[in-house]
Amino acid sequence: MASLNVGNLGEYLREQRRNAQLSLRQLADAAGVSNPYLSQIERGLRKPSAEVLQQVAKALRISAETLYVRAGILDETEREELETRAAILADPSVNERQKQVLLQIYDSFRKENAAEAAAEAGTDATERPTT
Repeated sequence: MASLNVGNLGEYLREQRRNAQLSLRQLADAAGVSNPYLSQIERGLRKPSAEVLQQVAKALRISAETLYVRAGILDETEREELETRAAILADPSVNERQKQVLLQIYDSFRKENAAEAAAEAGTDATERPTT
């Protein structure tokens, strides 16, 4: 069976499993997947679903979003945005109304920066001499 290109997901999972000092069987049990299936994921022979990645991430106590990025399900920018949102929502020192205001401000800044980047890209393209 040919190895799939899943962004070094298998190698990363193996490293995380070893760092957690778990055997393949222990992680498979904790994640609720079969031992052979997890082995195939680690060897790059299978591309797991987002649900399986979430179960594995929970068992390893790592971010599911990180696994999604490695598996090509989510891009890095989306992961960073989700992690920022999660950090805001998880902060116990901020009440719910304040969390919603922070998220609105965050969205506003992201939109403003995206518009500026698009405008700069358009300006750069028009200022370049044609040959």
